[in-house]
Amino acid sequence: MNSPSNSNTALYRLLAYLLSPIMPIIILISDSMKNDPVLKKDAVQSLAYAAVAFVVSMILTVTVILACLAIVLVIPPIIWAIQAYQGKDINIPVITDFCKKQNWF
Repeated sequence: MNSPSNSNTALYRLLAYLLSPIMPIIILISDSMKNDPVLKKDAVQSLAYAAVAFVVSMILTVTVILACLAIVLVIPPIIWAIQAYQGKDINIPVITDFCKKQNWF
């Protein structure tokens, strides 16, 4: 399979944020997609954010009132997905820097 075209790349970038962690894992194990540096960066960032959001949501579910705040963690990936589809570079505060220091992309 050849490398994805620009329109497919935009769609894969959108899906990496909306369907995390499933789509980022698919991107990272697919030979045709994992070699695209932009797609790889979005997949890694999305996975990292999903892990952080999971931990934070588990902490927030200690009380019912705080559990209602956990839904707020869903909003940023939607915004990032739209921006990624539009071709913008996504930099998630703290997570992007951490991923770069780990040489994950």
